Amino acid sequence: MIRALTGYSTRSPWKVIAVWAVLGIALTVLGQAFVFRATQSSTGEFLPSSYDSAAALRIAEERFGAEPDANPLTVLVARADGGALSGADERRIDAVAQELGRYRVTMPRPEDTPPFLVQDHSQVPEIAGAMTAPDRSFRLLSAELSGNPADPGLQSTYRAFRDHARAEFTEAGMRTGFTGGLADSVDSADAEETRAKVIGVVMLGVIVLLHVLVFRSFLAALLPLIAVAVVGGAAAGVVIGAAMLTGTRLAPSTPGLINVVLVGIGVDYFLFLLFRFREQLRARPEQSGREAAAEVAGRVGTAITSAALTIVAAFATLGVATFGQFRVLGPAIAVSVLVMLLGSLTLLPALLAVTGRRMFWPSRSLDREDRAGSAARMGERVARRPLMLVLASVALLGALSAGLVGMRMDYGQTGAGERTAAAVTAAEISRALPAGVSDPTSVFVTAPDGSALTAERLGGLSRALAGVDGVGQVAATVLSEDRGAARIDLFLTASPQLQEARDLVSGPVRDTVAAHRPAGTEAHVGGTAAVFADIAAAVDKDLRVVFPVAAALIALILVVLLRSLLAPLVLMIAVGFGFAATLGASTLVFQQALGRAGVDFTLPLVLFLFVVALGTDYNILISDRIREEMERPGPARAAVARAVRHTAPAIATAGVVLAASFGSLAVSPAPSTQQIGFATALGIMLSAFVLSIVLVPALAALLGRSLWWPLRPRRPAADAPRHSGGTLPERRDHADASR
Repeated sequence: MIRALTGYSTRSPWKVIAVWAVLGIALTVLGQAFVFRATQSSTGEFLPSSYDSAAALRIAEERFGAEPDANPLTVLVARADGGALSGADERRIDAVAQELGRYRVTMPRPEDTPPFLVQDHSQVPEIAGAMTAPDRSFRLLSAELSGNPADPGLQSTYRAFRDHARAEFTEAGMRTGFTGGLADSVDSADAEETRAKVIGVVMLGVIVLLHVLVFRSFLAALLPLIAVAVVGGAAAGVVIGAAMLTGTRLAPSTPGLINVVLVGIGVDYFLFLLFRFREQLRARPEQSGREAAAEVAGRVGTAITSAALTIVAAFATLGVATFGQFRVLGPAIAVSVLVMLLGSLTLLPALLAVTGRRMFWPSRSLDREDRAGSAARMGERVARRPLMLVLASVALLGALSAGLVGMRMDYGQTGAGERTAAAVTAAEISRALPAGVSDPTSVFVTAPDGSALTAERLGGLSRALAGVDGVGQVAATVLSEDRGAARIDLFLTASPQLQEARDLVSGPVRDTVAAHRPAGTEAHVGGTAAVFADIAAAVDKDLRVVFPVAAALIALILVVLLRSLLAPLVLMIAVGFGFAATLGASTLVFQQALGRAGVDFTLPLVLFLFVVALGTDYNILISDRIREEMERPGPARAAVARAVRHTAPAIATAGVVLAASFGSLAVSPAPSTQQIGFATALGIMLSAFVLSIVLVPALAALLGRSLWWPLRPRRPAADAPRHSGGTLPERRDHADASR
């Protein structure tokens, strides 16, 4: 099957390239057009219905008309001269608010996007008066815009609303401030726009430069990126199209994660093919580029398929998670990886067949024999002193893994990023009112027996909640139209984004609600703090299930692919060491050295996505080459040395490129993004340079051909024909074998 795909692609390369060009453009446009319609911004919607905050969210939607895509905003209005608000000022503010509530905000049309790809977010915002600060320094208004907060169209609509409201209040002699999730997202995006563009350009330049330095060719530097972009766009379009057809809602972060995963494995697979293609052309100068491409693609395609299927299986295990964001993410990435695998077996070989030796122009490296370099010296060192290198690698990984002791999870934004205008407004509000006033925690009470609820009946609960330490203020009870449900808003003294608020909600608040709710009623606690508290419980439960299941499934697949029981065990232990060392090092840096509350709760999953997946890629590549070399006559350690010599450059190049790409995230002002950037860069470097180039080959050198127990690689006779795709002259093989 694999050789049939690669064979057809190299025989009819222009047909394959044309098909991918059409599909890539069409599916990329489809993905860009519907990405924000296929995503869901409400994190609480991903929680199972059994969780308390999910039940509260359902009551808010069914009994109080809350919309899942609603984006609440808090507007601060104060006198421009800094004076205290008078009664006339309050009436003037409320009058302007009423005018704003009747004004239709028109979404600005983007100039660089066709109209049929843009969803119109023009709307009339909901505006209501909230409260005046006790010192009368400002008055708060509540506003609401509907839509996906990650959609640039809604963000433009918010900017239009903000600018219009600011102009209206300025005319009335007032100044304004805006805060809330949408306001903070837009302010952060505006603040990081220039930085993101600069970093993007710099990282693209670094990647291209590294490829140029390695291959001495501009075509070999640019073509992989173009091909990966085409296949990646097609994969994203397939995932988004499937989500739209099935009614599945993706998390806002899912398309971005898919892009990063595909860039990672796509660059890896193309580099593996390029290095082996160059090796083949050097060894067989009489062979045409098309013949070499067919031979290399057929051989490397097996390793690429093995690596890709392992990643697919690992991510598919996320389908057993209870947290919906994980449950949707796993199959989405699995589908996208399968598309990238198809591109790696068809488009990439077709490009090699078309370009042939011109792929490496103007480099003259094909005209000379490959010289022994650092990779060859590393291979010889591994073959001579494998035990010392195994002990050194284990000591390094063990020392980094020690950081796992005392590791804590941080389930919110505990650090300050950019000092945005929204953050400044929130700080001003918290100096006069509880920090949670702009994002209250809500207690929902229902009467399943059909009895009517009243404020008096719920008075005991309200008084009890007011006495909870950490609850700054309790709002008046709000009843539903049928009086079958009630809402009590709590303004916490801590920001809902902080761990302090989550501990308060999951502990004292819920305990108080359970103890003081009226007889015959049910009560649930909702809001940002409650949602994150439940997410913490769901994620902790899921990780305890997903990781073992994924490890078992990966091990089973490796047994089938490698036809061995011992080799998969070696690879799994190596990858496990790398994962633990990366997470431990991140804990040491961010939690211990920098004093953060803990590591971001998404970090273990992100490391699972990137470090384990790409680490398995690298390990399968080196293991496949070790097995191939051991099929040739000679000592096993000489075979390991040859495998390291020819495979280490591809692994090292891929590792450096990806680590540099992820490392750019570490300069982000967002604490969670900093952690992800640092951890993934470190994990990829450990996977490439410690696990795949040192630890796994050193263990293979120690175990010899027993590594493939209960089967062993064929050992052809000394006068047997040489394995296709080899590169070293036969006399060098015997010289290596004698060492």
